Amino acid sequence: MKDQFPILQRKVNGKPLIYLDNAATTQKPQCVIDAMNDYYCNNNSNVHRAVHTLAGEATEAYEECRRLLKSRYNADRVIITSGTTESINLVAHAWARPNLVAGDVIVLSEMEHHSDIVPWQILAKSIAVELRFIPLKDGKLDLEAYKIALDGAKLVCITQTSNVLGTRNPVRSIIELAKEVDAKVLLDSAQAVPHEEIDFKELGADFMAFSAHKMCGPTGIGALLVKPETFNEMDVFMGGGDMIEKVTLAGTTFQTNEHKFEAGTPKIAEGVGWAAALKWFAKIDLASHHKRILNLARITSDYLSKKGMKIHSPLHDGDGAIVSFNHPNIHPEDFARLLDAQGIAVRTGHHCAQPLMERLGVSGTIRASFYIYNDETDVRAFISGVDRVLEVLE
Repeated sequence: MKDQFPILQRKVNGKPLIYLDNAATTQKPQCVIDAMNDYYCNNNSNVHRAVHTLAGEATEAYEECRRLLKSRYNADRVIITSGTTESINLVAHAWARPNLVAGDVIVLSEMEHHSDIVPWQILAKSIAVELRFIPLKDGKLDLEAYKIALDGAKLVCITQTSNVLGTRNPVRSIIELAKEVDAKVLLDSAQAVPHEEIDFKELGADFMAFSAHKMCGPTGIGALLVKPETFNEMDVFMGGGDMIEKVTLAGTTFQTNEHKFEAGTPKIAEGVGWAAALKWFAKIDLASHHKRILNLARITSDYLSKKGMKIHSPLHDGDGAIVSFNHPNIHPEDFARLLDAQGIAVRTGHHCAQPLMERLGVSGTIRASFYIYNDETDVRAFISGVDRVLEVLE
């Protein structure tokens, strides 16, 4: 499979690239790159505007992305955004602001990405909603504490899979409990969609946010899936072209479909590229690949543990293939720089999850994250790289 990804053929610091930063962004197969280049070379035009040939071709190619997303995730309403962050902020502005009042409760968790914390803190300052956070217990969300936190809740915002720990949260139970108190549910599925098949309708959430670049698509584009009845409760957010039905000096009426929340020129080339990625993705046996790369992560975790590292990732079945770890004495950034010198790309820092870092009692971790193009060769290279780091710094 690696031969389909041009970047994986290059060398870094004179060494073959070993790319293990997939939780941050995945690499792109040649078909995605070709689709975007072809659009710019042959169909470049704005969409939803003109009747000329290029505009029609561009519109068809861009809207194919939405159709594929609706089909893949069994969703009736798919709003195209710039990514998970914008999708969550869209919920905060377009649904929460017009529907929540002071004293209403929003339930979050201690393992949320900053993108699913900061918008709600901003909202709390603006309209005095109350934020409650589900604590961790033995590395998992404390569901008993969650049940208590649901008292008075109007919205639950939860990460489906942790970008730090790889933990896959019990979202079905979380959604069922939320529905018992008539609370809406927003899933941050950025780390889930690359690893599992998801049926949005069957799952029962009201919102689901994710990004293309986590699943071999382009950066700068993502989606918000919305349950139809919840979609009808959303108010306009950004004003401008394409989201209107009619504009007069006296006032404006708005579109009733997803375009209502897609003001301005969209990421057309990125939509074309994501469509290509979704077609490519449809040919992948995701379950088999995930089982394989989860095993790679477990082999890596076991080795690091034997070398005295603190492992933060549980790596249960269904979890993301993420190994977050720390050396007892070596700073994560020093560790990562020496790996990079050997062509091995990992991520260090707080991973936009500082509250979780505080709960773990660390300032940051080293994170090696695997994806469908990684194999045993990458694990062997990583282990060899770790040994070299330990030789130099221990």
